[in-house]
Amino acid sequence: MPRGPRLDGPGALHHVIVRGIEGRPLFLGDADRQDFLDRLAALVTETSLSVLAWAFLSNHVHLLVRTAVHPLATVMARLLTGYAGSFNRRHRRAGHLFQNRYKSILVEEEPYLLELVRYIHLNPLRAGLVRTTTALDRFPWSGHSVLVGKVRRRWQDTGEILGLFGGRMAIARRRYREYLAAGISRGRRPDLQGGGLRRSAGGWESLQMLRRGREHGLADERVLGSSEFVEKALHLLSPPADAPARMRAREVFPALLAQCAQAWGVTSVEMRAGSRRRVVTHARAVVAYLGVRHFGLPAIELARELNVSVSAILRGVKGGPDLLRQRGLGEAGLLAPIGAQRGRGK
Repeated sequence: MPRGPRLDGPGALHHVIVRGIEGRPLFLGDADRQDFLDRLAALVTETSLSVLAWAFLSNHVHLLVRTAVHPLATVMARLLTGYAGSFNRRHRRAGHLFQNRYKSILVEEEPYLLELVRYIHLNPLRAGLVRTTTALDRFPWSGHSVLVGKVRRRWQDTGEILGLFGGRMAIARRRYREYLAAGISRGRRPDLQGGGLRRSAGGWESLQMLRRGREHGLADERVLGSSEFVEKALHLLSPPADAPARMRAREVFPALLAQCAQAWGVTSVEMRAGSRRRVVTHARAVVAYLGVRHFGLPAIELARELNVSVSAILRGVKGGPDLLRQRGLGEAGLLAPIGAQRGRGK
């Protein structure tokens, strides 16, 4: 069955898995690993990609990344195409290096962010590339050694992860290492590796309830998260189905932006510039709410137009009605000048 289009947006968290064709090695030596790593580091600088966890094994790679302005597809195309060409020239070979297209899973941050950091960084230990956690601390081809301070890589985003374990670096690193060690006994974690329904419907227990018909859950193999998160992701991050829908979205957005800017006494320029002034963020939140609910604009497009993260758009969708009431505005009156039709999602 063909896979659906990738789900992505500014600020989205992805678990990416790249495999060698027919299970063959992606790396024949440290020169290959360093080449792949250098290319990844360059893309962090060029695209503002945030790399939170990573591990190189013999025939596959795990990455936990957060996208910024550039879509994941663009970043990965540059990384994999460049590396494959370099690998083939270096080893005088021809043909495909990677197995099909890479796998990317959109991740719900709570509770999966730290679980995936641990799962990815334990891969070298599970694969037998190192025998102990002490050896893993110094393993150069994983982000774990960077988090514990044994290897220095400026491009890796360590602050976000260590910040979840404490404000002082030494304490945060100790707690992180303890958290990682506690995961060894949990094994390979099939609930984090794949499984479509099992994964996105909320784990093994939820799957059994679904089979018994006691609970409804929405699942998608491209998403790791709760049923509610899957539903929101499919609704808000899926691209418009056709060209006319995309055209209508482009046409309505400037008028919607201008209406909300006028109602809150700000400018469209401020709203597009990512300003954090309270009045601007309120106006922008209402644009998000009306854009998604009334016009079907994808959250990913709104995030790019307004220079904010997708999570900011989702907060706006949730809080928009309250902000309108606080301002004493009705949706119908605000939308009338731009010919709003009957709202969607009501």
